[in-house]
Amino acid sequence: MDLDPEDVFKDEEDDPDNEFFQQSESSKEYVVYLVDASRKMFSTTCPGNDQKDETHFHTAVSCIAGSLKTQIISRSYDEVAICFFNTREKKNLQDLNGVFVFNVAEREHLDRPTARLIKEFDCIEESFMREIGSQYGIVPGSRENSLYNALWVAQALLRKGSIKTADKRILLFTNEDDPFGSLQDAAKKDMTRTTLQRAKDAQDLGISIELLPLSRPDSEFNVSTFYADLIGLDGEDLAQFMPSASQKLEDMKDQLRKRMFTKRVVRRIGFHIANGLSIELNTYALIRPTVPGAITWLDSVTNHPLKTERSLICEDTGALIQEPPKLFQPYRNENVKFLPEEIAEIKRISPGKLRLLGFKPLSCLKDYYNLRPSTFVYASDQEVVGSTCIFIALHRSMLKHNRFAVAYYGASNHPQLVALVAQDEITSAGAQMEPPGMHMIYLPYSDDIRDDEEIFPDTEEDAPRADEDQIQKAAALIKRIYVKDFSAFQFANPALQRHYAVLQALALAEDDIPETTDETAPDEEGLTRPAVVRAAEAFKHSVYGDSYDEESDMGKEKMSEASRKRKAIAENAAKDYDWGNLADKGQPYLERIQLNNSR
Repeated sequence: MDLDPEDVFKDEEDDPDNEFFQQSESSKEYVVYLVDASRKMFSTTCPGNDQKDETHFHTAVSCIAGSLKTQIISRSYDEVAICFFNTREKKNLQDLNGVFVFNVAEREHLDRPTARLIKEFDCIEESFMREIGSQYGIVPGSRENSLYNALWVAQALLRKGSIKTADKRILLFTNEDDPFGSLQDAAKKDMTRTTLQRAKDAQDLGISIELLPLSRPDSEFNVSTFYADLIGLDGEDLAQFMPSASQKLEDMKDQLRKRMFTKRVVRRIGFHIANGLSIELNTYALIRPTVPGAITWLDSVTNHPLKTERSLICEDTGALIQEPPKLFQPYRNENVKFLPEEIAEIKRISPGKLRLLGFKPLSCLKDYYNLRPSTFVYASDQEVVGSTCIFIALHRSMLKHNRFAVAYYGASNHPQLVALVAQDEITSAGAQMEPPGMHMIYLPYSDDIRDDEEIFPDTEEDAPRADEDQIQKAAALIKRIYVKDFSAFQFANPALQRHYAVLQALALAEDDIPETTDETAPDEEGLTRPAVVRAAEAFKHSVYGDSYDEESDMGKEKMSEASRKRKAIAENAAKDYDWGNLADKGQPYLERIQLNNSR
């Protein structure tokens, strides 16, 4: 059996069967959208994206449609279900009144979003009243509790999968802050108690319930009336939860998008602090470059993804080989055979845990040590109970004394020293901007850092130096064009946005490709402000002088010596031929060159 010996010692990062890939694939997300379809959702309006009044039902539907279009590209393995409550018609497995689960053919109720689902959901407003219908919420004299039924249906939809391998969430859209406001005394207390108990039962099963309230123009959504108890808000969290009543449609979409794309656990690692004391940490990749999705091969008939399977066949007998394959490495004219388990053991330098070595002042951690994106870590009590308590104590102590921890990270393929830098929570306007935790910075080896003199040894004397006036003028220009409160999340990759727009048009069979805005283009209007123009002119005069002519300088041809030689050869070669004679004889130009070269 001939196998490539170079594959024997390849990195585990290239192996789809290793722990990292298995854990990444297992971190799926199951989401059920619960949308209130009562009459109040259709009668209440709010300013839309184009300043026209839009109903709250349209706001919820457009938010869900936008997130589905993004999700089908960025995280197509997640599964979703769309459920309306306070409806005239009913459609659910439990046959409960007032709940309608929206779906399309050839798809389970909780499944991956498909192009057909998105296309039909985009048009649901046109046919909603005719096919599904709306009714008033909980009314006096009726024992029907549509909110209770909706939570029951959502919980049943989320029975799929395990909470250890998937995040399960219910996103609730409504503009009714008191669903039992029309009831009196005992009936109201009874329905409130049973609904809160149903929500608690769902949360005990690992299902999180998140509220997306829609405020009416004349009054703000009062979350403390009922929903604070349903989703478990109190104290400071309750005061900071409610968004502004004037929140626009695009703000709601951004809010939903942030909730949909939560930070996923990359992997879980052990953190050995001292003798006999270890805790468990979850690692997160906060910022990574986004790239187009990998190519997926589909069946031409069913359009389902194809799964590649490999079978080993004996070259002599043609029979399938059932025993595990053996790898080999040539050594002194012999093939030394290895089992896959032996190769994995050889490459495993350490058990893959963090081991605390000590602490150092933050001043010892230089900026240029951060050569690759850091990893964010936070404690987890899933396997080791008490990890969060120990982690918080260590986190607070490091912040108090301005210290960072030095640890040995025994990654199986690349062990190295790391710095654990504590980060305190940062909030703004009631929203969390930065989470509390620690950044794991991968410290470089000594030969990873080079001095400038070592890299450019011959340019020290020839390098031009700016004088003090030029430095001041440059600083003034930078100050004028400086972007305040800059964040990498403010700008989208225009190439990726165009790529996704083309994919969306193809998948949904749209005639026009959605327009994309290049947010990285220069701000031409901002650069023409008088203060910016004056600062730019002052910097140009300080560097080039008053007699500098920009147009004449741009017209000068700056070519290297090699470029001039190539251009001269090309011009002389063209003069050596009688083009008319070549055309009369029908002799190609390339053939003529080849004949001259052969001579």
